[in-house]
Amino acid sequence: MLSGLFACQSEAIKPDSITEIDQPPTETIEDATEVSEAEYFLFGDDDDGFGMASQPNETVWQHIRAGFRLEPHLDKHLLQSELAWYAKHKDYIQRVMERSDPFLHYILSEAERLNLPTELVLLPVVESAFQPFAYSHGRAAGIWQFIPSTARIYGLKQDWWYDGRRDIYASTQAALKFLSNLNKLFDGDWMLALAAYNSGSGTVQRAIRKNKKAGKPTDFWHLKLPKETRSYVPKLLALKELIKNPGEYEITLRCIPHVPGFRRIDMGSQIDLALAAELADIELDTLYNYNPAYNRWATPPDGPHTLLLPSDAADRLEANLKNLPDEARISWTRHKIRTGETLSEIAAKYKTNVDYLRKVNHIKGNNIRAGKYLLIPKSSLKQADYALSVDQRLRKIKSAGGNKNRISHIVQDGDSFWKLSREYDVGMHELAKWNGMAVRDPLRQGQEIVIWKDNSPVAAPLSQRKPSGTMKTISYTVRNGDSLSRIANRYKVSVNDLHRWNKIEGKYLQPGQRLKVHIDITEQSSDQG
Repeated sequence: MLSGLFACQSEAIKPDSITEIDQPPTETIEDATEVSEAEYFLFGDDDDGFGMASQPNETVWQHIRAGFRLEPHLDKHLLQSELAWYAKHKDYIQRVMERSDPFLHYILSEAERLNLPTELVLLPVVESAFQPFAYSHGRAAGIWQFIPSTARIYGLKQDWWYDGRRDIYASTQAALKFLSNLNKLFDGDWMLALAAYNSGSGTVQRAIRKNKKAGKPTDFWHLKLPKETRSYVPKLLALKELIKNPGEYEITLRCIPHVPGFRRIDMGSQIDLALAAELADIELDTLYNYNPAYNRWATPPDGPHTLLLPSDAADRLEANLKNLPDEARISWTRHKIRTGETLSEIAAKYKTNVDYLRKVNHIKGNNIRAGKYLLIPKSSLKQADYALSVDQRLRKIKSAGGNKNRISHIVQDGDSFWKLSREYDVGMHELAKWNGMAVRDPLRQGQEIVIWKDNSPVAAPLSQRKPSGTMKTISYTVRNGDSLSRIANRYKVSVNDLHRWNKIEGKYLQPGQRLKVHIDITEQSSDQG
């Protein structure tokens, strides 16, 4: 720990008074991310890690202030709305600083290495409040809020196992490079570069062309930009003002020494994250919070295999790995293929993906034979114990409906958020939020979508609602040659209904399987069996 080496003092000054205003910001930082803060876990107060050591007693705030370079021609009263909100929500500022603690030194070091204004170090506060699993309505993820397309341009890999947008180490390098390129695009104007980071370079360029045509100034403050973007830059400038003069706003800056906050270890091969946490003697949730890019229970088969860890935990992990054979980093089991089973069903059962099963079992295509065995990678703990894996985070989000009635809809071909919002009489953005998604995210056939309705006992779309007195529940035994569509047509229900009533995974049925079917007796013909 820092005691005895660093005598770091939190910065706190009490002014005589502070001016409050009536109007809050048009969009607060906590409102800027779609997933509630309850979905996230705070970081611990770690004291060692990546980068070059600084002199005792130096804090990141001193170095950030020293690198401030943005001096826009702006009257201070234009920032008062944002400044007053920050000053009023001091607990929020403290939570954000606690989350940022392990990473500020690294982000600052990268900004200094690239000779960038250190105001950019504060940008993740505006973007995500340093919430590692933040996901916005615009499909942006991670502390830097990269959208998928921009992330791919800047080399951030995204697949079933890993999402580089949430990799704090890699996404920081990508974000600073992106900001540098935007600055060059707009001839060194950081205000325009920041606006473009938020709303896209095309949006800003169109606004500039429009002002030029009208003979108006083309600086940030005179452009007609989206509402969110118009408040985005002032939010960052307000943060700068708070860090520069915390006492004026009764803000106490958390003591964050300007020393490395983590170490980065290349494991060299795939490892169960629960095992890595055990070897490092830290909580599994802590490991995920330092490494939020890993979607599942292990690092990806083909990498990356790097882990960020507090320095002392990294030392323990490296020492314990010396006594662990490489083949013991992942647990394995043998699965006997049953008649009718598919690779996708087996992959879903063991929480892995089809491509991985093909690779480790040397399978080409999808053909497998009943009676043969597959080698399956298996997590060392129950899936529920990996509480911050993508599946468990999504499960928690989908369960956050309070006292409302939960409806499960199984996605069918042609479904969209717009269509489902009409069928269930709910808002599109609300529907996406309930499912940890954005409205532009694609829906997959067979995917479960959760709908929460106030005091509604109905578990079907508006178009499928029936009078309760005409409904009857029957048990149907699947026969040879049956399919979901055939059974649905037989009883005048939808395939979606059969999925929902019986929690069917995939589209294949087994002879002898029993299904629960809710039928409307007024619609059944006499020859139904």
